[in-house]
Amino acid sequence: MTTATTRALRTPPTRTGAAATGVSPPGALPSLPSLTGLRWMAALLVFGLHVNNFGYFGGRGGRLMFWGFGAGATGVSFFFVLSGFVLTWSARPHDRALAFWRRRIARIYPVHLVTLAVAFVMSYTLAHQARPTAKQAVANTMLLHSWWHPWWQTLNPVSWSLACEAFFYAAFPLLILVLRRLGARGSTALGGLSAAAVLVLAWTDAHHWWTQSIYSFPAARLPEFVLGAVTARLVLLGRWRGPGLEASLALAIIGYFLVPQVTPGYSATVCTLAGFALLIPAAAVADLHGLPSLWRHRRMVRLGELSFAFYMIHLLVLRAATDLLGRKPHFGLLAGAAVTTAAFTVSLALSWALYEGVERPARRLLLRRRRPAPAPTSG
Repeated sequence: MTTATTRALRTPPTRTGAAATGVSPPGALPSLPSLTGLRWMAALLVFGLHVNNFGYFGGRGGRLMFWGFGAGATGVSFFFVLSGFVLTWSARPHDRALAFWRRRIARIYPVHLVTLAVAFVMSYTLAHQARPTAKQAVANTMLLHSWWHPWWQTLNPVSWSLACEAFFYAAFPLLILVLRRLGARGSTALGGLSAAAVLVLAWTDAHHWWTQSIYSFPAARLPEFVLGAVTARLVLLGRWRGPGLEASLALAIIGYFLVPQVTPGYSATVCTLAGFALLIPAAAVADLHGLPSLWRHRRMVRLGELSFAFYMIHLLVLRAATDLLGRKPHFGLLAGAAVTTAAFTVSLALSWALYEGVERPARRLLLRRRRPAPAPTSG
């Protein structure tokens, strides 16, 4: 990190800022477009993981896919850390819990309901699709299904992470209150405890202390969210001292390729947690101080805006394709690349439709301010 950057970090970001850093209007903190671009990369990792799991490639192509995307599930861990950072960064002073929850419902619930409905129709119309019970359907709708491991991948399987996010949202008003009272040292201590909790949970999971895997258990994923919130708080206080964007990205990549060396499942979180917890604030600092950032490119930001819808729809596209392609077709390199490109294109097109036709208009509708009733006139 340069001397100029270190000196700049000693001053917390203001709510007015300079236009060169992509600052929002007065009263809001500067926007962080690099974080939006990074969201797309995490979604792409998850897509690659599922292409690998569906066996589109055989032989050398299959080995390359596994090498590149076998650890793609860590993209979900990135989302958890990023969620904690973004929510803390954007938290409004004196915000009420109900107002915060209303905004989060408007953000995720419309797309969740639409993709849930698509998954429900698919379960009754396509072959080889498991039909949910009434209890499973209700649990999915209410984003409670990850609390019971046998249900965590019913209907739209990727929605298990939304159940975790719903738990994080429920806890956030208390978390932000605690962070604002702790200060920099206390927040740092809380971040250390969160990282230690991940290590302990990974060790216990790898040694089968639990009767079921804790990979999808919302409470077990809370420390990742808290760690993201802590790093955001330190950036806000001007006390972040992490490495720059390039070094943080290198650490994240190294951790990613260490994943095959540990027990599959929750333990993978240990490999990438440090890299992700450094990369996200480093990208934020790059935006705040106008440092170079690939993730701030206009196209990357646009793809990042579509990333939530893409994440929610892509696995349904891959599942629907099994009726045409069969299970684990193991195509050659060229055929596998062609099929993957087609699945990606369809997923991206549908994510655009979801974003423009569901996510944005539903959010505007749900967050629309009601006009106050006219005052009664005396007659």
